[in-house]
Amino acid sequence: MRRTASVLHLDLDAFFAAVEQRDKPSLRGKPVVVGGVGARGVVATASYEARRYGVRSAMPTREARARCPHAAFLTGRFHAYREASDLVMGLLREVSPLVEPLSLDEAFVDLASADLPDLQVPTVTALGRDLQQRVTEVTGGLTASVGIGTSKFIAKVASDLDKPHGLVVVPGGTERDLLRPMHVTVIPGVGPATAERLRRAGIHTVADLEAVSVEELVRLLGRAHGQGLFALARAEDDRPVVAERETKSVSVEGTYDTDLTDRSLMEGLLGRQATEVATRLRRSGLSGRTVTIKVRLHDFTTVSRSTTLPSPTDSAGTVARLARGLLAEVDTSGGVRLLGVGVSGLADWVQEDLFGEIGEEEPAPPEPVPRQAARVFSPGMDVLHADLGPGWVWGSGRGVVTVRFETRQTGVGPVRSFRADDPALSLPPRPER
Repeated sequence: MRRTASVLHLDLDAFFAAVEQRDKPSLRGKPVVVGGVGARGVVATASYEARRYGVRSAMPTREARARCPHAAFLTGRFHAYREASDLVMGLLREVSPLVEPLSLDEAFVDLASADLPDLQVPTVTALGRDLQQRVTEVTGGLTASVGIGTSKFIAKVASDLDKPHGLVVVPGGTERDLLRPMHVTVIPGVGPATAERLRRAGIHTVADLEAVSVEELVRLLGRAHGQGLFALARAEDDRPVVAERETKSVSVEGTYDTDLTDRSLMEGLLGRQATEVATRLRRSGLSGRTVTIKVRLHDFTTVSRSTTLPSPTDSAGTVARLARGLLAEVDTSGGVRLLGVGVSGLADWVQEDLFGEIGEEEPAPPEPVPRQAARVFSPGMDVLHADLGPGWVWGSGRGVVTVRFETRQTGVGPVRSFRADDPALSLPPRPER
């Protein structure tokens, strides 16, 4: 166990939504929801303005619309998120060679490997403040919350305490005092089902949990889970910060505040996770043959299912379809608290034509139909007009596309509507991966 606060956790605030507000001046200070916009859509990220209305990640989009009908509901632009993430991860690697990315918007940094005169609280606090300022400068306005502590667990808890744009340092020796008043759900692995078991045993806070013997926790929760909570309730976490090494698999998973029971919602979440996995594969120049899903049920039982393709793919559509098929093999009627998608059996090549039967989520139209004539213009998508320049899709339907012409560098721009097949309206070139 470390004695000094030398593990930093950085979390970009409302990341996807913040990127959209940065790039779309008319949305700044207004509710923004990023995710699937269709009937089976799922919220990926909500801006803080939307969260005030109860909108949160993993919520069905239809419920988010009911809670905040005046929000802007946008599909994701992963190239923009990836670009901002790369800039931030580059900054972190300038601080320390030991950086462990968890996703596009968060990472751990080992400050013990940084070039610092000491690891006293004033020094690491100053570093955290400087890092926050640099993140805002290099990303053009995004903010990050930072937590610094003696372990990954404490650093992660600290970064959540003062969002957005907060900085909390937990000095060595004060960890238990910080944790004791908190609800048990602050501990990783304590979801609704586990919290209910603990509640029935009269355990509500971390202080209550700390007072329970390891034998009693093992009886309540099983050996692995009980022993893990016994240690974390005492702020005991010696996991190292592990820099990226040779990648054997790429995976994304999420733990949810309430147990999921809606199968279509779970399929939507798997689809978004598959998109992020595919994005990370392409960014690394990789593809994979084996698709695996991880499902943690309401009783904390973890189930996995996998399938292997004849050749590797980096297609989001392929991974999503296979993941949804694997989910059909799992009994989720009792509720699900964690879902994950992973791809393994990695290679540095891909043979797309082997997957013609599976296809992409949005297959390219056959020639000679012009691309823009058959293209679905999704809300939030970048577009380019031959005369009016760059803009983004405000809305579309019935053969009409409404575009707001503005960029990050402009003020709030005008809105114009066009036929969906207007030859002056096109999609800008995709950024290189």
